[in-house]
Amino acid sequence: MSLKAVVTGGSQGIGSAISERLIEAAYEVFILDINRSKNDIQCDVSDESAVADIAANIGPIDLLVNNAGIWKFGPLEDTTLSDFSRVLDVNLKGAFNTIKFFGSGMLETGHGSIVNIVSIAAKHPNPAVGSYGPSKAALVSLTEQVAVEWGPRGVRCNGVAVGLVPTPGTDDVYRRESVRNLRSEAVPLHRLGSPSEIAEAVHFLGSEKSKYINGHILYVDGGLSKALMTLLPRPDNLE
Repeated sequence: MSLKAVVTGGSQGIGSAISERLIEAAYEVFILDINRSKNDIQCDVSDESAVADIAANIGPIDLLVNNAGIWKFGPLEDTTLSDFSRVLDVNLKGAFNTIKFFGSGMLETGHGSIVNIVSIAAKHPNPAVGSYGPSKAALVSLTEQVAVEWGPRGVRCNGVAVGLVPTPGTDDVYRRESVRNLRSEAVPLHRLGSPSEIAEAVHFLGSEKSKYINGHILYVDGGLSKALMTLLPRPDNLE
């Protein structure tokens, strides 16, 4: 019997790469996305009743990947409460919904892994991103909460903190070559990441190879989150 996985926001970008990697690993993958394509299941993860119904229809799963996420960029002073709340609804409350309803089946079987896609923005604020960073910081806390509460019952929960990874959703940022080059140089590995590299990390955390890892946030960012001091100017005699 094949393993079952649910990937939210899996129709494009990082979510699509995760889905493809899990299919390669012989998972039966169910994709939940607000924009339905091919055989995806159309679902707004912030809709509690919709998530509950889909979870009941799919039944127990082995792996849940919370990848669905949105952002509404702009200065805080120009951010409306509606926009601020909508990002939290998807990025945080949506993850809570899927964890609650798909996780209940994991608790019944005493087995399962949850991987939440967070961001380096959770701990490294970036100007003009509205509630995106706070939503991911809260998701980190939720990840740790689930790990502590459900670990004793056989369900692990970890997160992948994504660095600079161009996707269709971030095309406005990376379409300019100058921006891509500057951002690449800021990363210690001197390159941007790829969706497939995030997918590999997710597959690892969802597999039995990581069976003693619980409540951990794995940074997949080429070392960018550790590179603050390297971005500051230094005197020539210290080069």
